[in-house]
Amino acid sequence: MNIIYILIIGLVIGYILKKKIEKIDLSKPTNLALLLLIFFMGIEAGKVELNAFSTFLVSIEFAIIVIITSLLTAVFLGGRFK
Repeated sequence: MNIIYILIIGLVIGYILKKKIEKIDLSKPTNLALLLLIFFMGIEAGKVELNAFSTFLVSIEFAIIVIITSLLTAVFLGGRFK
């Protein structure tokens, strides 16, 4: 929930200061923030202990179910929209 507040505050500040912010290049701080976010997400993911083989099997099963469901939906609804 705190993320939404920060986003709203950033939107308000950006709207109020849009004339001044246009002159500032925000690409480097944005890239740095994204790289730090990805880095810390990797650290969090590395802390999790899991069985890789069982996770792989579950993701394959999920992918197969999604593919079959998508194909069946396309077959059943495909003729109705021609």
